[in-house]
Amino acid sequence: MFVTKNAIMRKYVSIIIGLTLIAISVLIAVAFIKSSDKKKPKIAKDTKTVMVNIVKNKTIPILINSTGSLIAKNKIEIYSEVQGVLNISKKEFKAGTYYLKGEIILSINTDEHLANLRSLKSNLHNSLLSIMPDIKVDFPFEYEKWQNYLILLDVEKNLPELPETKSDREKYFFTGNNIYTQYYNLENLDIRLSKYTIRAPYNGVLTEALVTQGSLIRQGQKLGEFINAHTYEMELAIKSSFIDFIKIGNPVRLNNIEHTKSWQGKIIRINGKIDQASQTVRVFIEANANDLREGMYLEAELVTRSEPDAFEVDRKLLFENNKLFAVKDSGLYLVQINPVFFNDKTVIVKGLKNGTKIISKPLQGAFEGMKVKINKGNKKK
Repeated sequence: MFVTKNAIMRKYVSIIIGLTLIAISVLIAVAFIKSSDKKKPKIAKDTKTVMVNIVKNKTIPILINSTGSLIAKNKIEIYSEVQGVLNISKKEFKAGTYYLKGEIILSINTDEHLANLRSLKSNLHNSLLSIMPDIKVDFPFEYEKWQNYLILLDVEKNLPELPETKSDREKYFFTGNNIYTQYYNLENLDIRLSKYTIRAPYNGVLTEALVTQGSLIRQGQKLGEFINAHTYEMELAIKSSFIDFIKIGNPVRLNNIEHTKSWQGKIIRINGKIDQASQTVRVFIEANANDLREGMYLEAELVTRSEPDAFEVDRKLLFENNKLFAVKDSGLYLVQINPVFFNDKTVIVKGLKNGTKIISKPLQGAFEGMKVKINKGNKKK
């Protein structure tokens, strides 16, 4: 069997095409393998930047913070014990009026009371005058003293004290003639007369006035309120766990809410009872200043004691309540500390060495050995 020349040529062409396709496939495969063997670019690890506080131990005062309102230590509510019309005085009976100790705050018209007092004095005078002849006969040695008393007994003057009797017989005589009853009634009216005038018990200011000059005052009616404008108290509710730190006489710093002014005070009383609901103890602070006002809302810092060789940090920095993260050789490590006192936002700790670099802000995901770098521009001491 003979093969033609054309058939042979077609065979060679097919072989060449096949080899070419194989070669191309091999080249493509080699190129793909080489491209897949290229090393992936290394991803640089992210080193976090932290700010630190450099520990410098010192003596730190332990402060307890609380808030409260001022009330006047000396305060009286003015009530009338008598009835009458309020007199017009030099100073108006209005809130904000200042009075010195002993100065008249207000006075009630006494015309009716004085008329009654004069009438009863006149009755006593007449009663004594009517029995003077009997005294001269029965008690001749006592006649002169009673005669002198009649002269002193003036309806326009204060009631003089009755002479002393030297025998029971003399005493019974005057008792039977109703002299003592009339005298004690007059004495009672004299005492009541003083209640028509109300004087300032101390230097202070009228903070409330409920009547005006010329008003009819009734017995038992509240007229106003008067306070000492210099001495104030503030009641604080302190956690019972802090009670061991507080003592009477401890100094207290008082600040206004804006922290633009401050005053000095001291603890004067500590309640012996703990409130069961809130587990707090009432502590009373006294402060003296002319620019304080009743009702002012203040912040109080109670100085309890001082802790030597201590450092203060943010409470959020605590790890497991007794550890802190510090930086050394670009890495984090944990430092064991002893918390001494917890404030609302900070904690006073002991056990740190001077120069230790403590991170100043909480670092999310922090762990011991974590690589960090210090922001040197914000390093704190």
